[in-house]
Amino acid sequence: MQEFTAWRVPESGREDQGGVVTLGAADLPAGDVLVRVAYSSVNYKDALALTGQGKILRRFPITPGIDAAGVVVESDSDDVKVGAQVLITGCGLGEVHDGGFAEYVRIPADWVVPLPGGLTPRQAMALGTAGFTAALALIRMEAAGQTPALGDVLVTGASGGVGSIAVDLFSNAGYRVVAVSGKKDAASYLHALGAAEVVSPEAIGLSERPLDRARFAGVVDNVGGPLLAGLLPQVEEYGNVASIGLAGGVKLETTVMPWILRGVSMLGISSANCPRPLRLESWRRLGEDLRPQDPEGFVTREVELDGLRDAAEAMLARQVTGRTLVRVGGDAVA
Repeated sequence: MQEFTAWRVPESGREDQGGVVTLGAADLPAGDVLVRVAYSSVNYKDALALTGQGKILRRFPITPGIDAAGVVVESDSDDVKVGAQVLITGCGLGEVHDGGFAEYVRIPADWVVPLPGGLTPRQAMALGTAGFTAALALIRMEAAGQTPALGDVLVTGASGGVGSIAVDLFSNAGYRVVAVSGKKDAASYLHALGAAEVVSPEAIGLSERPLDRARFAGVVDNVGGPLLAGLLPQVEEYGNVASIGLAGGVKLETTVMPWILRGVSMLGISSANCPRPLRLESWRRLGEDLRPQDPEGFVTREVELDGLRDAAEAMLARQVTGRTLVRVGGDAVA
């Protein structure tokens, strides 16, 4: 490997000056494992990083991209073999460490996840951090006692990447899913993923009371802010709320009453720093019992590196449904 292509934000830290450049091996950070990247994806955090609308990038110059999947071409670790198909999500990738929007990534060995046997690199990135996060929500909610018998699970931001996959995973696991989306044209897409009902945020009926009539056994929330605050009083006794996103705001004005009078559990879902045993277990299950019937069915847009800025701007403008796949080296890599 002499030279390779990457999307690079320069030393100035000006995301608007980022673009496709040619780099060499000396430009890569230290690490035990070198991976030739086949596919990546654009997540909400990536969109914030690419446009500078969120303080995601922590050092400069840097290559963004919190996801990558491909094949190991060099390894100094006994646990990671050359030729192995692998994926990397989170762990600081694309934030403090050069990320997946490049033909090569060099990372520490303990960031590497073996590609699940039920997934190709392309399918793994069709899921990416979004799928991993949705799986974490399901696994943590069930560990806290969530079952289909308790009642409906509400998924907010349902037409986005995490939301779309959450609708699929929970419905396949036997839950009756109510999908909340502000996109009027997303209903057929969400019904096809398994949603029993699709409602708009305006029609869901948010509460302003400390406690209200219980309507939902669980909530997978990708929005935060006033929407989450208005749903908490309506969660059933000993139901669970998985808090994932903040598109609607970072502040949460609520009371402790859902927790101390109904036993509701609030579960924070943090994919970037997930403990490695849980990370490995979640990805294993995404390739086995939690595997969607058609992982690539979530992909509604596919771009190459030179299409990243447009993809990011479209995502932040709420013009994107489902997942955006990034073709870096493609199937020929793996």
